[in-house]
Amino acid sequence: MNIRFDGRVALVTGAGSGLGRAHALALAKRGAKVLVNDWGGDAQSVVDEIRLAGGQASACPADVTDFSAVQSMVEQGLKLWGRLDILVNNAGILRDKSFAKMDLDDFALVMNVHVMGAVHCCKAVWDVMRAQNYGRIIMTTSSSGLWGNFGQANYAAAKMALVGLMNTLAIEGESKNIRVNALSPTAATRMTEGLLPPAALEVLIPEAVTPALIFLASDESPTGRIVCAGAGSFETAQVSLTKGVVLGAGSEVAEGLLQRFKEVADRQDDVVPSHGMQQGQHELKRAEDARQQDVAAATPATEFATSHPPGPRL
Repeated sequence: MNIRFDGRVALVTGAGSGLGRAHALALAKRGAKVLVNDWGGDAQSVVDEIRLAGGQASACPADVTDFSAVQSMVEQGLKLWGRLDILVNNAGILRDKSFAKMDLDDFALVMNVHVMGAVHCCKAVWDVMRAQNYGRIIMTTSSSGLWGNFGQANYAAAKMALVGLMNTLAIEGESKNIRVNALSPTAATRMTEGLLPPAALEVLIPEAVTPALIFLASDESPTGRIVCAGAGSFETAQVSLTKGVVLGAGSEVAEGLLQRFKEVADRQDDVVPSHGMQQGQHELKRAEDARQQDVAAATPATEFATSHPPGPRL
């Protein structure tokens, strides 16, 4: 089955180089009309490359932290091609330092570009996608957000925030055929210059990540999933909930949790909730099951015999 985007319109932010460029070129090669966004990058050169190959594209040098500029960018696409089907939130920056040395302005800037930039783009296309009963949105998260990385407190916080945004938009968009997912890439790009050894750079090319993006932008994409990709390898990540232990409430429960935390954290039989309320539902059920077990254990044998008289002797 070939994945095609004929008749689809895609907006890719941060597409002047690196991953965004690879994504934009691949979408265009498969038939999509592409809005190429970059603020400070060379969006026009990517547009020229797409047009030279026979595709359709338009440059949009808008700042994603400016909602009015993002709205104008979306309007540009609608005027050109009448719809907007795919949003790839790829724009980002780094301001790496240990948290002790990190300036709060740099923390806020990274949060603003990654989180509010994605929020602005999603908000600008949301009603369009709802009206056409179709949309594919891809957030760009990171292993730094999923599992942490020294010197990237701002970047990690922003990238994990995008997972939360993805989770809720996937729920809210489901009835309108808007599928929202997150891509966690490992690639050598302008943002990772000097961080990786030369041998890794040869393998971790952006084009090895883009197949995951193509899958997540397709008609058959899932929703609410985190797909990891790098060096031609693909995985999924998930936030799971362990079975846990019922300890009740009381003055000594904290000590009980201390003693049994290894059991609480045991991932055997863990589950992946489909929405936030399921944590509470899981906990209430576990507590009720434990209560019923306590009641059954405390029922005297005579009471059980009275309520369950023996059957006739044979």
